[in-house]
Amino acid sequence: MRRSLLPLAGLALALALVLLSLPAAAASPARQALETSISRILAAIKNPDYVNPVTRPPLRQQIEDEVLHIFDFKEFSSRTVGPRWGTFSADQQQRFSDAFADLLINTYLSKIDGYNGEQIFYSGEVRSPQGDRTEVQTVVTMKDGKKIPVAYRMLPKNNTWFVYDVLIENISLVKNYRTQFQDILNSASPDQLIARVRAKAQEAQNAHDK
Repeated sequence: MRRSLLPLAGLALALALVLLSLPAAAASPARQALETSISRILAAIKNPDYVNPVTRPPLRQQIEDEVLHIFDFKEFSSRTVGPRWGTFSADQQQRFSDAFADLLINTYLSKIDGYNGEQIFYSGEVRSPQGDRTEVQTVVTMKDGKKIPVAYRMLPKNNTWFVYDVLIENISLVKNYRTQFQDILNSASPDQLIARVRAKAQEAQNAHDK
């Protein structure tokens, strides 16, 4: 493989930036859904038990549940694989989505331990003309003063809203992964791609558990 399967630094930043603090006033349904999950994630991280390896596992599980709740990994997966998604069997689609979710979550969990309260501000929202897509925009101020724009693209399903893509400095994670996965699928089968994603997810988990 000519390039790394995952741009871990970029992915880690994207998922770490799920730690938003959004004003409640006049929030759209999409923003409200995002804010609810973020509030729960922040509460788990701020719990004194989170710094203790013995008492941390239940809180980590709460965080994982919230990530699963707000991200639509099936949608994320289909958009990331792109047109070849239709060549995956239903079983392969499910196994890929599960592996991809594990990868993102494990990488996220490996990075949030270092969360130290960088400033994050809600900066705007762009809705599609049809009202079926919303981009919630934020600006993150890092410790060195650098401001990083991060946007969460969301869609409605089952009477709520889910994240299906994240843009960091206008770079889409979906497009970034799509390039990598298509590269792999040019010479590998869907099952081989799934195996690689699973291996990377395990690496991320092992790194966090050390």
